[in-house]
Amino acid sequence: MRRPRVRPRLFFAAALGLALVAGGRDAFDDWVATTPLPPLRVPVGTEVLARDGSLLRAFAVADGRWRLAPGPVDQAYLDALIAYEDRRFRHHAGVDPWAVLRAAGQVVWNGHVVSGASTLTMQVARLLEDGPTGTLAGKARQARLALALERKLNKDQILDLYLRLAPYGGNIEGLRAAALAWFGKEPRRLTPAQTALLIALPQSPETRRPDRHPRAAKEARDRVLDRLSQAGVLTPDSTFAARAEPIPAQRRAFPALAPHLTERLSAAAPKGTRIETSIDPQLQRAAEKLARRAVRGQVGQVSVAMVLADHQTGEILAEVGGAAWTDSARAGFVDLSQAPRSPGSTLKPFVYALAFDDGLAHPETLIEDRPIAFGPWRPQNFDREFRGTVTMRQALTLSLNIPVVSLTEALGPERLPASLRRAGAQPALPSSAPPGLAVSLGGLGINLQDLVQAYAALARLGQPVALSAEAGRAHPLEGRLFGAVAAWQVGEILSRLAPPPGGTPNRIAYKTGTSYGHRDALAVGFDGHHVAGVWMGRADGTPVPGAFGGDLAAPVLFELFDRLGPERAQLPPPPPATLLLPNARLPQPLQRFRPRDAAFAETVMGAPEVTFPPDGAEVETAGQGLVVKLRGGEPPFTWLANGAPLLVGTRARETVLNLSGPGYVSLTVLDAQGRAAHRRVVLRP
Repeated sequence: MRRPRVRPRLFFAAALGLALVAGGRDAFDDWVATTPLPPLRVPVGTEVLARDGSLLRAFAVADGRWRLAPGPVDQAYLDALIAYEDRRFRHHAGVDPWAVLRAAGQVVWNGHVVSGASTLTMQVARLLEDGPTGTLAGKARQARLALALERKLNKDQILDLYLRLAPYGGNIEGLRAAALAWFGKEPRRLTPAQTALLIALPQSPETRRPDRHPRAAKEARDRVLDRLSQAGVLTPDSTFAARAEPIPAQRRAFPALAPHLTERLSAAAPKGTRIETSIDPQLQRAAEKLARRAVRGQVGQVSVAMVLADHQTGEILAEVGGAAWTDSARAGFVDLSQAPRSPGSTLKPFVYALAFDDGLAHPETLIEDRPIAFGPWRPQNFDREFRGTVTMRQALTLSLNIPVVSLTEALGPERLPASLRRAGAQPALPSSAPPGLAVSLGGLGINLQDLVQAYAALARLGQPVALSAEAGRAHPLEGRLFGAVAAWQVGEILSRLAPPPGGTPNRIAYKTGTSYGHRDALAVGFDGHHVAGVWMGRADGTPVPGAFGGDLAAPVLFELFDRLGPERAQLPPPPPATLLLPNARLPQPLQRFRPRDAAFAETVMGAPEVTFPPDGAEVETAGQGLVVKLRGGEPPFTWLANGAPLLVGTRARETVLNLSGPGYVSLTVLDAQGRAAHRRVVLRP
């Protein structure tokens, strides 16, 4: 008998089976590979961060949903989420076959659905396409998309999408927004009770909202706690304690510190940007609280703006654009820290610094405070009184108008706005006409931040700095406003001003200002480390009767500095070239101020004339000093460099000044009659 040929048939059957399996596998792979993917880039809201990384303010996405980029997340939450929702998340390919078999078996045994088989990846698929899931077709579509996602993304990227998209009730999406809304905290550290609630909410976000359905929220949370306890994620003691923790009764507001600043920064940045700032959150809260208290009881919708900065670095530490940004009666939406207003008398220190630097005057120089006409204009002091002969120190301390206008005429009115521009400010003149003498009394517009920036240059002994609240944007500016000696002399005078009632004496150097018609009340000051400004008034520019900078703004300025702590940053000591002498011992030309026609007019018969170096020259000194020559004038002569006396009482018309550079030098020579000549040169070593 011949034996049947079975083996070739078995081989053929096996080969056919393998081919069918391979074909099915290839077809399945093609089916997954051709899955249309929804956009995987999930829009998030813009965030503005404080210097310590905490959230100053968050903005909703375009459709009004609160959705933030995930930040650091408590690892205990992640472990609990995976243990509860998808124990094999790190191992399956998007669909968990064991979970599918378990769910199917439960349906057969119980006759109804007991538990689902959705993995975290399938939940992400549902959230991405925002489609229905109650049908078999919907589940199949989710499974296909989940398998495709697992091929394109790694597990951490899938988990990141879940942390962005999971719903938590209302317009809250994502774990971070949920932790802030329900617990007022970042999800870096969560209690077991908070973790359980944040796991339970996405399963039915509207029916379990704690603020609307607290009982349902608590029951769902406790079920999660029990499951986590059974899985060994929580101990019985921690589970018992977590069940006793109350459910949040209401949704919390998202942080909104520095609302005007954050609004401005957000508007200038692409959507979804994370903006880092130099704002100190504690100082910002203190400043906003102080602002609310400052306007309490004020009539006429008075508001307030503040800027506080570190003038050594240029970093803005706190900024208040208005007392209450939601108060429409006070036009709270207007950022008054950026609104150009009249600075009143707060610009007077810069006129004195320029005059000191040019050798026109010294703090102890005498000047007249008497009725005087400048063309058709006859300025008067604020109190309409005259003090007669006063020192420059007294004139600045008393904020007299006539002396500062006399100095402005001698300097030329353009010098003041030009100096402000060198400080990085943008002063606005009332018309296209050249500036007039009234600029020294506040006859121009400047916003509070620019004014504080100008005072930062004064605090830095003439070296300007660009202030900024954006991290890394503050920086020193080139050039100088005036010499270190002149800046120190002005700061020393301002530091001796009497503080407002309750203020700490000698805490800061400061100046107040009140604009025409009592529209603006200001106070600006600095210590050895910080500079700050306070503006008070109405946003619409309406006068506030009886409003003075010394009464309204100065007390707030001193309180703002008190928020920096009890330690005081002392003002710097006088530079070595500072002339610390009483009036009687000053060089004769500096004992009494002479107006422009006496001090500057080179057409005056016999006035001194510098024949070398020429104005604007670059001179190489080779370390041997600067040779100067002059003719005319009546000896003895006094030479000043950057406002500081360098050579006093010399009768020589050719001499060597002890200057070796490098850098810019403003030279002034005064003769016995107070007549002057000037040269500006650049020294090269």
